[in-house]
Amino acid sequence: MSFAIVTDSSSNLTEEIIDEFDLAVLPLTFMVDGEEYRSYLKGEKTDLSQFYRMMREGKVITTSLPNLKESRETIEALLREGRDVLYLGFSSGLSGTYQAIELLIAELAGLYPDRKVCAVDTLAASGGQGLLVWYAAKMRGAGKSLEEVRDWVEANKLHLAHWFTVDDLMFLFRGGRVSRTAAWAGTMLNIKPVMHVDDEGHLIPLEKVRGRKKSLRALVDHMAETANAPVDAQTVFITHGDCLEDAEYVAELVRERFGVADIMINWVDPVIGAHSGPGTMALFFLASER
Repeated sequence: MSFAIVTDSSSNLTEEIIDEFDLAVLPLTFMVDGEEYRSYLKGEKTDLSQFYRMMREGKVITTSLPNLKESRETIEALLREGRDVLYLGFSSGLSGTYQAIELLIAELAGLYPDRKVCAVDTLAASGGQGLLVWYAAKMRGAGKSLEEVRDWVEANKLHLAHWFTVDDLMFLFRGGRVSRTAAWAGTMLNIKPVMHVDDEGHLIPLEKVRGRKKSLRALVDHMAETANAPVDAQTVFITHGDCLEDAEYVAELVRERFGVADIMINWVDPVIGAHSGPGTMALFFLASER
């Protein structure tokens, strides 16, 4: 039986991809005014427009790690089926999720010595993590072994480029990413940050542009600088925080400039969106460097 691929809901994969590749997804937790929610539940459609509406209304939103008891049950069920497990986790530079599940994986590896149980810190987030999982699933489908897939992800994770922008700096301030002064000044001057996830898995501001459309075009400009050739043969992921029209605009720019046909668009999940806010826009692709 083929090995199982496990990831967590911060990978922002569509239900269709999860089903197509038989992926196991560990749901992260978020709280709205103290009420607990899961960022992903198998077979259930979460109304993310409502989540972002609550953010705009100023609801207090906090985030947490996956439920470890339920995560253990999910992974252990796969091992009991006789399947080996490869876990591809949320960047340790942004969350404690990977460390928590890695400890769980190590414990289960000791309890199931006849099974292979491996974990990879993708140092990635959102569609970047999701795109690595997508490539891993495609390789598994082509008959690659767990070790071959694991080694490919390790070798290529720092070539998975993440380019982000946000529409409202105040959400980054609340998440501790920018100072109050920078957030207020940027808001007054219509400054939009252009950010990426670096080689340590941290979200880093790299430049500032004035105006939303310029920030969206800047994402595609960075793709032009570093994307691996042949660019038109790549699969590109785009995620958005309740701004589908902007996501489609970025997708159209990518099609026009590079001839890319395979573009997948999905929402930024609540655990990441809680820190970046409505209007988050992110572009992911394979590149010479992050």
